[in-house]
Amino acid sequence: MCGRFSITDPLDEIMERYMASIADGFEYRPNYNAAPMQYIPTIIGSKSGNRLGALRWGLVPSWAKDDRIGNKMINARAETLAEKPAFKRLISSKRCIIPTNGFYEWKKEKSGKRPMRILMKDDRLFSLAGLYDTWTDPDGNKLSTCTIITTEPNSLMEDIHNRMPVILRSEDEAEWLGRDNDDVQSLLGLLKPYQASVMRAYEVSKEVGNVRNNNEGLLKDIG
Repeated sequence: MCGRFSITDPLDEIMERYMASIADGFEYRPNYNAAPMQYIPTIIGSKSGNRLGALRWGLVPSWAKDDRIGNKMINARAETLAEKPAFKRLISSKRCIIPTNGFYEWKKEKSGKRPMRILMKDDRLFSLAGLYDTWTDPDGNKLSTCTIITTEPNSLMEDIHNRMPVILRSEDEAEWLGRDNDDVQSLLGLLKPYQASVMRAYEVSKEVGNVRNNNEGLLKDIG
């Protein structure tokens, strides 16, 4: 699964990277320990171009009775997207990107779990594939939420965990965000393990396990 990540790049660099404008009301703050049920920066394609805004992490389907289901739907398995009621109708029209400069995963060992940070060797910003939906409560208030898609691990990740988030190749981002693209099979073909040779991983402080901890020190390599 993918349950923690960071997004700490300057706002102007994120906007330039995705050629995005800012959605109304969006306020950006670097997040060293983004966690489920928080509002996280997301990129959504529109007819007027890409938009950078915030969605709450933990998908609440539009048909849900209440929003409590969100904390159980932080991830969606790529292999079963087309089968699950909460996700299959979103593939063709409600796709998003979650920008990040690294994610965390816990490596199980005999001595316990070690938190690892996984990122690109060149430290660049990269794109996690996601889906989003909007739920309306009985009073008419709207809640927009998202989930991060996961896939089988690549050779780097398989030593750490049995799943990894789908990282989109830069050349596939426009296809994923394109509002006119409803070719489900083609879109599902983008959801595969990322190239391990351009990624790296290192151990970080166990403080990352507490969502209340959110500081630059969480990014430090302690190995």
